[in-house]
Amino acid sequence: MERRQLLQLVLIHTVWLVGSGQLHYSVPEESQHGTFVGRIAQDLGLELDELVPRMFRMVSKDPGDYFEVNMQNGILFVNSRIDREELCAQNPICIIHLEMIVDKPLKIFHAEIEIRDINDNVPIFPAKEQQLFIVESRLPGSYFPLEGASDADIGSNGLLTYLLSPNDYFQLHEEKHGVLRKSLALVLQNSLDREKSPAHHLLLTATDGGQPALSGTVQLEIIVLDANDNVPMFNQFVYELSVLENVTKGTSILTVTAYDLDEGTNKEILYSFSNMVPSHLRDIFSIDSNTGEIKMKGEIDFEDINQFELQIEAADLGSHSLVGHCKVLIQVLDVNDNTPQLSVSSLSVPVLENSPLGTVVALISVSDRDAGINGQVSCSLWPLGLPFKLVSTFRNYYSLFLAETLDREHVAEYRLIVTVQDQGVPSLSSSNSLVVPVGDVNDNIPTFAQPSYTVFVKENNPPGAHIFTVSAFDPDVAENSLISYWLDEKLWPLSSYISVHSESGKLYALQPLDYEELKLLEFQVSAKDAGVPSLCGNVTVQVFVLDENDNAPAVSREEEAPILVVTPVAAGHMVSKIHAVDADSGYNAWLRYELHEGSGRYWRVGHYSGEISTTHALEEAEGIGSSTTLLVIVKDHGKPVMSATVTLSISFIPSTQAVQADAHLLRMGKNPKPLADSTNIYLIIAICSVSSLFLLAIIVYVALRCQSQFKDDAIYGPGTATLVCASEVGSWSYSQRHSRNLGCVAGESGIKNDLMVFSPNIPVFAVNAGAGNAKEVIPNSSGEVSHLESLRSFSLTVVCSFLI
Repeated sequence: MERRQLLQLVLIHTVWLVGSGQLHYSVPEESQHGTFVGRIAQDLGLELDELVPRMFRMVSKDPGDYFEVNMQNGILFVNSRIDREELCAQNPICIIHLEMIVDKPLKIFHAEIEIRDINDNVPIFPAKEQQLFIVESRLPGSYFPLEGASDADIGSNGLLTYLLSPNDYFQLHEEKHGVLRKSLALVLQNSLDREKSPAHHLLLTATDGGQPALSGTVQLEIIVLDANDNVPMFNQFVYELSVLENVTKGTSILTVTAYDLDEGTNKEILYSFSNMVPSHLRDIFSIDSNTGEIKMKGEIDFEDINQFELQIEAADLGSHSLVGHCKVLIQVLDVNDNTPQLSVSSLSVPVLENSPLGTVVALISVSDRDAGINGQVSCSLWPLGLPFKLVSTFRNYYSLFLAETLDREHVAEYRLIVTVQDQGVPSLSSSNSLVVPVGDVNDNIPTFAQPSYTVFVKENNPPGAHIFTVSAFDPDVAENSLISYWLDEKLWPLSSYISVHSESGKLYALQPLDYEELKLLEFQVSAKDAGVPSLCGNVTVQVFVLDENDNAPAVSREEEAPILVVTPVAAGHMVSKIHAVDADSGYNAWLRYELHEGSGRYWRVGHYSGEISTTHALEEAEGIGSSTTLLVIVKDHGKPVMSATVTLSISFIPSTQAVQADAHLLRMGKNPKPLADSTNIYLIIAICSVSSLFLLAIIVYVALRCQSQFKDDAIYGPGTATLVCASEVGSWSYSQRHSRNLGCVAGESGIKNDLMVFSPNIPVFAVNAGAGNAKEVIPNSSGEVSHLESLRSFSLTVVCSFLI
């Protein structure tokens, strides 16, 4: 019957292992080193040649390296001696749990190795000799308890049978308690006679059920006593009770009671622990010798020992004390006093931000020493909303895997708290922190702060001058954010004009820029990171060259020819006009004409027209046969001012000489040149007046059209000219190579004036300001500078006025 129950237990355990999805092997204890256990690589479905590359490793949760795997043939073998009794004590099933872990991809396998018991332990009695004191008056059929033997083996190897040496007085009685436990007693068969036989010597043999069987013996010495005839008897032969493991010291757990039919001192009873109770149990329990009350003296722990057995004696106070016996079985009940534990067996970090969903980040194992519901645990992840999930993959094993996509630029590191909690009341829990850094991949393009930059550089800069710095940002890290810069020369070569520092992004002008040759440089700067593959971003840079006053006015050479004036002439008569140009632009090209001091009190020059005219009327008597020299200075409005000079030689001819000269020319067949004939003068004046009126009408019409056009352009955007009237405007001053839209506004009334068209120098703008938001600086009639809103960087200024 006992063997059948043990076989059923083993079959149930085997069926459970098969259904649990893990490998199961068995090996007898005390096996030698190298003993074959199983072909574990083959059973796991792993190829032999992938064990080393995939970093196959085996981890045991039990102390000691009892097993090892041959990496060449995948065989699991015994590595060191295994003592089942030392490892599992009296547990019927002795299991060693193994974990096999491989990488690429990360997987974990489980195996259980059952350690089979062999009959390697001899039954042992507590002592080599036992003494029993029996009163001769005891009646046949009386029981005398004996302490049985113990066998560290289990199953049939630990199943003991007893044999008593043949005698006429005693017979061995066995009473079973459970599968393996037995209570032994000697039963008196015949009355004792102390005078005939004061002592009896018997041999008790205990034999186990192993093959071959092992046995142990004890010598029984029975001393026959005289007198006291009644032995104290307990109410129960066996007391059974349950005690919580957290019971406090001093707590009373049981009171045993015995009675004696004798009278007087033979009836008085003292209680005590039997000599068979080991000393460590005496440190845990105590018994009151007078009342039989059993109290807690020490502490108990369900996880260490969950059952105790105490032998209690009740001895009377007769002259030959008689002793009664009972047994107390104490079952320890579990309480939730062990905090669940968790450990991270494998952590694969950092996790690349482009890792696929389902990537295993960590393997976590949990455990709880408590039993039943107190040992049932669950695992959770905090905080919520993280891109990770925790899933149970096996009994008390969890996998932490990636559930959502990662972005290192959004979150570079995750701090997780894994909590394990049991189901006890109150529930206990513990936590472990995990730091999961996110690995960077090159998924961000270098980006500039704005799509384009506008840079203003004055001409005549020194070679190699730093003109601007571009900067791009890449939110990646390490080499993925290491940016280098270069110029995109696909449109036209820039290497002779501009260079960029590959690391700092600084732009340098390689040679002096000349506004008169180049007004705008437009190019692209590219920024490339050092990732693999590298990513690139571009930005457009517009470099506007600002004009400097580096060109002096140039006077036409024909102005040096002598000038003949026919006298008399009226005041204000124009005798000549100076033509000068300036290669600069804007105010740097706006010219002013002045007479040098001491050039004569009869002459004046139009400051902006360059016209030489008289200030007084000149009679024939004053100028006949005489001549004069005028020195005219032409200045621009730049800073510093640059100038040029022109010398004019004026000769005076009386009108009579002019007539004679004309007649002489007629006689010679040549047309005379009208110099200062009064009739011609009047005719010229009349023609000029009519022309002036006609031109004035045209100018007014154009001015009105320009004003309308200016208003329209101011509404709809850049690209039109700005019109300003100046008080004095002279001859053309044109320094631009580009066509301009021209227009004028009516100025001072009076005589016809020429138009001076100039493109003003680009004023001082805020560096890198947008071209569409620039402020333009132009002078007013008093020579001061006024600010006008310009709708374009290169807007034109047309100035018109009439000379007095």
